[in-house]
Amino acid sequence: MVAAAAELADEIGFTELTMGRLAERVGVRAPSLYKHIASQDDLHRRIAALAFDEAADAIGTAIQGRAGRDALAAAAGALRDFVLTHPGRYAATLGLTPAGPDDPVMIASRRGIGPFEAVLRGYDIDPQEMTHALRAVRSVFHGFASLQASGGFQWSADVSESFEYLIDLVDRGLRAAAVDEVDHHR
Repeated sequence: MVAAAAELADEIGFTELTMGRLAERVGVRAPSLYKHIASQDDLHRRIAALAFDEAADAIGTAIQGRAGRDALAAAAGALRDFVLTHPGRYAATLGLTPAGPDDPVMIASRRGIGPFEAVLRGYDIDPQEMTHALRAVRSVFHGFASLQASGGFQWSADVSESFEYLIDLVDRGLRAAAVDEVDHHR
């Protein structure tokens, strides 16, 4: 049921997903859905958890055996591909407040961040700075992918070239931050 809802969200947009549309898609009456899904919010949260897990798998697979800029590019590329391929389910991950540490959304979102933490550990990011680095990297690559998915890049320059430029920029920044940390602790 959740997979069908996620596919539908990718096709029509997350904001257009309703229990009625899902019922129509799976060939049941809307009240029958409530045997499996408690509410629209429950559906939203389940799609978000699915999306976090799928993105974590894609990014984790992409970075296997890679380090440094190579790992960063693989992680960023996998995130970008996921957002472009699954815009509806990715939209479900935004703006949710987990109900607590055992909330499936919280667990899945932590798993989704794991591959980026692995990439950043390769840059020797100070553990005390990890949260800031994760937020920065996620913001940059999320922003790029979201803009691209919404048709936000209208200039004639090649979008993939711009993406490579962004990866190089972030890589240089992360390497510089690691050097600054080493110099700061001397």
